[in-house]
Amino acid sequence: MTLIKSISGIRGTIGGQSGEALTPLDIVKYTSAFGSWILENQENSSVPLKIVIGRDARISGSMVRDLVVSTLIGMGVHVIDLGLSTTPTVEMAVPLENAQGGIIITASHNPKQWNALKLLNSQGEFVSESAGLRILELAELGHTEFADIDHLGELEIKNSYLEIHIQSILNLPLVQKEAIKKAHFKVVVDAVNSTGGIFVPALLRALGVSEIIEINCHPDGHFTHNPEPLPGNLLELRDKVISTHSDLGIAIDPDVDRLVFINEDGSPFGEEYTLVAVSDYILSKELGNTVSNLSSTRALQDITEKHGGKYSASAVGEVHVVTKMKETHAVIGGEGNGGVIYPKLHYGRDALVGIALFLSHLAEVHLKASELRNSYPNYFLSKNKIDLKPGLLVDELLEKVKEKYKHQPISEVDGLRIDFEKQWVHLRKSNTEPIIRIYAESNTEAGAEALAGKIIEDIHQIIA
Repeated sequence: MTLIKSISGIRGTIGGQSGEALTPLDIVKYTSAFGSWILENQENSSVPLKIVIGRDARISGSMVRDLVVSTLIGMGVHVIDLGLSTTPTVEMAVPLENAQGGIIITASHNPKQWNALKLLNSQGEFVSESAGLRILELAELGHTEFADIDHLGELEIKNSYLEIHIQSILNLPLVQKEAIKKAHFKVVVDAVNSTGGIFVPALLRALGVSEIIEINCHPDGHFTHNPEPLPGNLLELRDKVISTHSDLGIAIDPDVDRLVFINEDGSPFGEEYTLVAVSDYILSKELGNTVSNLSSTRALQDITEKHGGKYSASAVGEVHVVTKMKETHAVIGGEGNGGVIYPKLHYGRDALVGIALFLSHLAEVHLKASELRNSYPNYFLSKNKIDLKPGLLVDELLEKVKEKYKHQPISEVDGLRIDFEKQWVHLRKSNTEPIIRIYAESNTEAGAEALAGKIIEDIHQIIA
């Protein structure tokens, strides 16, 4: 059983001992810590506290939701429950409801036995590092003050945010609904039996997509494959795109903040190139800057500079990308895992707006998806991970790798990134899983695999 406490929230497997997994006691503990943080940062004590919640469709979601709601009501908080929703929808709802924060009940791409609490501030953005540390501190102190009988909170159910989110996307000037309708797209959607099965088909219908084929779109939380939208997990989607002669396959993760495409010939568009394609479209309409994290493809930098903009890299994590986007006034940004952040809608990874912008681009250029992908600089990214054994000192490990490559350009903004000629490798400890992630990129697939293999070999030698 696993429980991971980080500045971005609490995540763990359901069942087991308290403090070692995500049990009911842990859910109450960290929900009350978040509520306490909201209370201590309340600027006007006369304003009723409001927190927006929503969840993906995983099996444990209803149980976790009930615990979260009851805890917050016990603290005197007015809870606005969006029910089955998406991470970006909750992010949008927090400021629209003038709430002081939000909780998204989702473990993103993790398998069904996992769940988590993602924590949002009053802007509907992930809490900062300092706020996250304070919440963890409050959880350990355990000094939660609950409300008396006359000041208990209330629960309000709101089912309107599916329409609000979609309409907000349709209102964006760069979303070309008529062009999409005229393109007569035939699209297959794989929503891994989570809430994307509700939201994505509804969006596609609103955009005027001619034919929508749904697979794994029943939101019951029984994931039919590993929910991380990687090519090896999307074979059913690939086969359906080919057999139905569709123009595109769309895959999202359970909370709909990551977006991946399958080309008309069954080949992967590449999760790294989701952001590249959407950025290409945005930058073709307005001059501006872009941001992605240190583990994302340099193809975004190439495309940005081609359009006359400036590219910046941030530490890994949505909160860091958003901070850098605000600093550089970026018009588009995100992460290479299929996360698109479009500030004109909101500062959060949003697969729904990514779909609308990508289809607008595809309709405008009159290319097949595979042809559009082949129009971009070709880089190959090798993504690997090493499981962390208990007691392994990651910082010491990275320091030894750094010493070995001390003559190369090195960045320690987030973990350890080492640059070589026309290639790079990035090592960092995951905030959500007990692993070290190792990303390597080169202009050839063999080069990326060889670089990753060399670093992994170095690590195993150091551990041994």
